[in-house]
Amino acid sequence: MENQNNEQLKIELSPEIAEGVYSNLAILTHSSAEFIIDFVRLLPGVSKANVKSRIVLAPEHAKRLLLALQDNIAKYEKVFGPIQLPGNQNNPGGRTANPFGVPGGKA
Repeated sequence: MENQNNEQLKIELSPEIAEGVYSNLAILTHSSAEFIIDFVRLLPGVSKANVKSRIVLAPEHAKRLLLALQDNIAKYEKVFGPIQLPGNQNNPGGRTANPFGVPGGKA
């Protein structure tokens, strides 16, 4: 047990990955074995958008991501105030607004 406590996970972040990838649309799909999140960048006036990054998660990790996002959003809103979503405020659990009025995407 003592050996486990002395070993720390070391995570490396390359400069290319540290720059990040901008996305203004996420498309989520799932099967019985995995959740897939495609991050897309939509530009005004352009009828085609490419997936910039795809993340594949086990269901357990998807749920952990959900909980971590909920926790971080709560912390953010405590400091900066509520995040306002455009569209139907009476249906906060529904679809989010599509940027630039683009209809829902298909992956």
